[in-house]
Amino acid sequence: MPKPSSRTVVIDIGSSKVGVLIGQANEHGFMEVVGKGYAANRGTRKGHVVNVEATVAALKKASEEAEVMAGVEVDRAYVGMAGTDVRCVNSRGMVSVARKNREINRLDIERVLEAAQAAALPSDREILHAIPQEFIVDEQGGIADPLGMTGSRLEVAVHLVTCNTTRSKTLLTCVNRAGIEVVEMVFEPLATAEAALTHDERELGALLLDIGSGTTEYAYFSEGEVRHSGVLPMGSGHFTNDLAMVLRTPFAEAEQIKVRYGCCLAGMLGEEQGISIPAVAGGPPRVVPKAELCQILQPRAEEILTLVRNDLIRSGMEADLRGGVILTGGGAQLDGLLEMAEQIFDTGVRYGLPQGLGGLVDVISSPIWTTASGLLLYGQATEMSKLRASKSKGSSIRAVVGSFKEMFSDLL
Repeated sequence: MPKPSSRTVVIDIGSSKVGVLIGQANEHGFMEVVGKGYAANRGTRKGHVVNVEATVAALKKASEEAEVMAGVEVDRAYVGMAGTDVRCVNSRGMVSVARKNREINRLDIERVLEAAQAAALPSDREILHAIPQEFIVDEQGGIADPLGMTGSRLEVAVHLVTCNTTRSKTLLTCVNRAGIEVVEMVFEPLATAEAALTHDERELGALLLDIGSGTTEYAYFSEGEVRHSGVLPMGSGHFTNDLAMVLRTPFAEAEQIKVRYGCCLAGMLGEEQGISIPAVAGGPPRVVPKAELCQILQPRAEEILTLVRNDLIRSGMEADLRGGVILTGGGAQLDGLLEMAEQIFDTGVRYGLPQGLGGLVDVISSPIWTTASGLLLYGQATEMSKLRASKSKGSSIRAVVGSFKEMFSDLL
């Protein structure tokens, strides 16, 4: 099997940090992490760039750290994208197969994919991903690859991920100004799933819930494909802000209190203990019971999880979570959140840690690095698909979808 010809670099630009990973496939084609970089980022808010200079500075710092660790130069990368303006919708397309033998070929697949994306988009939006969920040939559904099949009508169901054109270009500009070429922008939950979900979870029906600093992204998978996804304009930063406002303490102190003592489920509190809370403007600290922190954090945690559950209910997906819920992202580490999710979704819940990688796995074994790890695996799979397509001249459905995606991007 062909191997990727070069290393893979990925960038996870969050609302509070920039993470960079450098991976290199070994002689067996297994991706190993060889470099890691991290930098605090004050240039983004809720997934959107609000300060270009600050974002570029964070990108440079994180990429330079990864370069030093790996001993290589970062020049091109896959970039994760998530923001409150991302919109996801399921669409369908249908075309007729008019030739005499009725055999479905590559052109038919390209035409039906184009038909599924033909819905008029506002001038300020573009398609980031068009992911085939299933093909239908003469009302026979559940087909992953219709190439070579016989039929008179070909249909496809796709999951469309769209983003704001201006904001995506601003993000692209930031990365370019940091001296890095963007290979592809990737909706982060799709990449995170590569490192966090097992094959069985994807098949049975699983919800991936990524709680970042400014946003919460989620994606529901069933029968191996993404069926629904979305972004909430809330994240772990809202827990911190709630503590800072109610306790009247500086934001930085509230963050430390959340990390060290925070718990969002009253039933998990142990013995009553008091926590010293620094006051704003250097006033005298005061002692607050840990239960009071829980009373502040619990409503926000319930709100985030309930909003996601309600969206799944509206989409008709909530009843089929046999694969459970997988929590990831920095905000997922709040004590009690996993147990609360079990109650709200009424299913098994686990933490999604990076898997499927070798090398420096000990330094990225945290939900904070799951998205970047997934981007590495996504990038490797994409490069492998391109190599296979060049060898087979596009004889597989992956090659057909990949080439069509490139063609459609050129039109945007």
